[in-house]
Amino acid sequence: MGTSIKFFPALVCFLLFVAAGYGQKPICIKAGKLVNTEDGTVTENVTILIAGDTIQAVGKNIPVPDSAVIIDLSNATVLPGLIDCHTHLASQPSGNYYEDIFRKTPIDYAVTAHINAKRTLLAGFTTVRDVGSSAFIDVALKNAINNGDIIGPRMYVATLFIGSTGSHGDLNGFSPFLKWDFPKEMSGVANGVEGVRQQVRYNVKYGADVIKFGASAGVLSEEESVGAPQYSQEEMNAIVAEAKLWGKKACAHAHGTEAIKMAVKAGVASIEHGSLLDEEAIKLMLQNGTYLVADIYDDDYILSEYAKLGFPEKIINKEKLVGQAQRNSFKKAVQAGVKIAFGTDAGVYPHGWNAKQFYYMVKFGLSPIQAIQAATTNAADLIGVTKKLGSIKPGKFADIIAVKGDVLKDITLLEHLDFVMKAGVVYKSGQ
Repeated sequence: MGTSIKFFPALVCFLLFVAAGYGQKPICIKAGKLVNTEDGTVTENVTILIAGDTIQAVGKNIPVPDSAVIIDLSNATVLPGLIDCHTHLASQPSGNYYEDIFRKTPIDYAVTAHINAKRTLLAGFTTVRDVGSSAFIDVALKNAINNGDIIGPRMYVATLFIGSTGSHGDLNGFSPFLKWDFPKEMSGVANGVEGVRQQVRYNVKYGADVIKFGASAGVLSEEESVGAPQYSQEEMNAIVAEAKLWGKKACAHAHGTEAIKMAVKAGVASIEHGSLLDEEAIKLMLQNGTYLVADIYDDDYILSEYAKLGFPEKIINKEKLVGQAQRNSFKKAVQAGVKIAFGTDAGVYPHGWNAKQFYYMVKFGLSPIQAIQAATTNAADLIGVTKKLGSIKPGKFADIIAVKGDVLKDITLLEHLDFVMKAGVVYKSGQ
């Protein structure tokens, strides 16, 4: 009848699956309720059969091999692993803004990135799109996770943020005599049509899965504007076109209205932040099928904590300008039918808190199932991995999470998961 497992502490469960060799045996999950993220329905008493890292069968009355390991989630709601399309796993404000800038190197961030990765996975986010990291830390982190050296989510990485001189992607407001030893191309700063094309090629050469560029000014940087365009239309067009030549999608950091429109016209797959949308911008996004990836939890944390972390007043004031406006823009986009993918900007706030954003997505217009779809089917579509991720279906990766209670009535339950499996390996089970 198989070996039966209910809820074990995470470490014990992990050792059972690895040390006891259960990874070589089929796994049978008994799901009390299963959320079908493709059609939004919920089915009760479903069996999920897993072999290796892949789901083999899903349904009722499925024959279970005698050798199977039985995982009893009959008292839980089961969903596919969540996907966050906007993270920075190598980043985390430490408590002193200027010390982070001037006394830390990428090595400091690299040696702690694995902690952020583990926290993200244990929060139920089995896949992330990591959209900007210095010195290719994201590539090294991704490789270490894929090799099994450390625990973390499946990663799709952007490597270096591409930005113009003096932009959100550059160092602003300081002496021009400050010396930085990075090669110029490793700064991500690029100008002109040929310059940005070369930077895209450089990023792809060293591991970029997606291209991220700064269409507008930003909040957590010291340039004066929060949303003015920082590339010309020709430069944005060149970035997106060059990315497509290499088979990559492009996404644009864009707060300001004009910059959003320019990036959409250039053909980006997604607008990140999208704080100041107007009707024309929304119409363009609808016409082009552009996703909105809006980090609408961040405002609470930035206004509560960033002054304590030593961030300059000008940065705090910029957040006050866009925080509520971003939420209002999100609501308008949802009402208009713009495609929404889940993205948090984790790293702006503590890693592992990603699921806090679900509450705000529902508060500002999505239904609970739409919010879940934003972090599953929609996110998989944006990244381009729907064949393997986003739902619990045969042939897809066995990325599965579970929670006690009805998430369609209380979306905040996703902040407190009972079970996390990635690629057929259990990393969390029980409290």
